[in-house]
Amino acid sequence: MGLQSDRVVVVTGASRGAGRGIAQALGATGATVYVTGRTRRDGEAALPGTVQGTADAVSAAGGHGVAVYCDHADDAQVRALFEQVADEQGRLDILVNNATSLHDALTDSGPFWEKPLALTQLWDVGMRSHYTATWHAAPLLLAAGRGLVVNTSSFGGRIYMHGPAYGAGKAAVDKMSHDMAVDFRPHNVAVLSIWMGLLLTERSRRVFDAEPDKYADLVATAEHPEFTGRVIDALALDPDLMARSGKVWIGAELAQEYGVCDIDGSTPPSHRAFFGDPTTFGDAVVE
Repeated sequence: MGLQSDRVVVVTGASRGAGRGIAQALGATGATVYVTGRTRRDGEAALPGTVQGTADAVSAAGGHGVAVYCDHADDAQVRALFEQVADEQGRLDILVNNATSLHDALTDSGPFWEKPLALTQLWDVGMRSHYTATWHAAPLLLAAGRGLVVNTSSFGGRIYMHGPAYGAGKAAVDKMSHDMAVDFRPHNVAVLSIWMGLLLTERSRRVFDAEPDKYADLVATAEHPEFTGRVIDALALDPDLMARSGKVWIGAELAQEYGVCDIDGSTPPSHRAFFGDPTTFGDAVVE
């Protein structure tokens, strides 16, 4: 990966899972990485991982990790996060919007009306929180003169996956990336969505470990959480980054183009053939 020792990054939702892996991979480039989350101590959440633990992992990887305890459902806390970045850094190079509220019932079988309305929380911490974070980050991204906003997303924005609450949230994030890119384009700030594959997170590993034989084939093609962070690093170094802006990209395909490998040296496959193409939006702008 490239070395950008003066790079300033914010990764939201980074106590564990994709956010932790992305932050750690970007920390390996020497960057200062602000990581956000709500878990202060192990045992507070059903899954392991804390905000400070991720910040420590970023520093151990070669960067400078800064833990910021932030509930992205609270706009005041989000504002305080970016005020801290402004006071301490004066600019922002990369924002990774990853914070998402995933209800335990999300993967339950059955139609949406048999699941709790609380699943719509992912529209607040997910769709809305991505918008809010980017709104607060905008002055810092403009100050840097060149920037990148990545919204982590999934094939669920196009196909039926976990039901309509999940699908609507992901589809909205993808369209939001496109529209934000229109406004940011004159300022040399790129905005895009990355569809991640099946991730080897704490949550998925718990499922895999319970029935290893059943999921052996899936595990063989899964991505480590750091993989997307490596792809984001390659994007940030691309001199033609703005040509990527406003679009939805499959992370595994970007990795193939940039020659990026996963942390185990593997090249995770794209699931385009099974799940379909990324969303293509029109170029017309109507004020």
